[in-house]
Amino acid sequence: MSLLALGCAAASAVPAQAPSLAMLDRLEKGSWQLRERGKDDVLQTICVGDARRMIQIQHPRSTCSRYVIEDTPNSVTVHYTCPGAGHGRTSIRSETNRLVQIDTQGIAEGRPFSQAIEARRTGGC
Repeated sequence: MSLLALGCAAASAVPAQAPSLAMLDRLEKGSWQLRERGKDDVLQTICVGDARRMIQIQHPRSTCSRYVIEDTPNSVTVHYTCPGAGHGRTSIRSETNRLVQIDTQGIAEGRPFSQAIEARRTGGC
């Protein structure tokens, strides 16, 4: 009887699905300007083909592992670790497919960082 119960439990188990971060897929590709909230100066301009690039603003070239904390239709939060380069936690909230709010903090090059950024699509690359 216990083998039957175990077999039924295994048959009803649903495999875990990896988070899709679909909100980032809806953002328009192209040139995006990043500004610290409340300031006029442009921090940087990036060409976005894959908006997942916005997750690691302080670690753009690092190969990092990611752990998705939140994945909703309008926001994502991801913790990432980059061996030898640091780590971070980034939350991205979509206002439109051309405007997002990014909050990111962590350690880069041995120093802490914390930024509140508005990213806006400005055109093609």
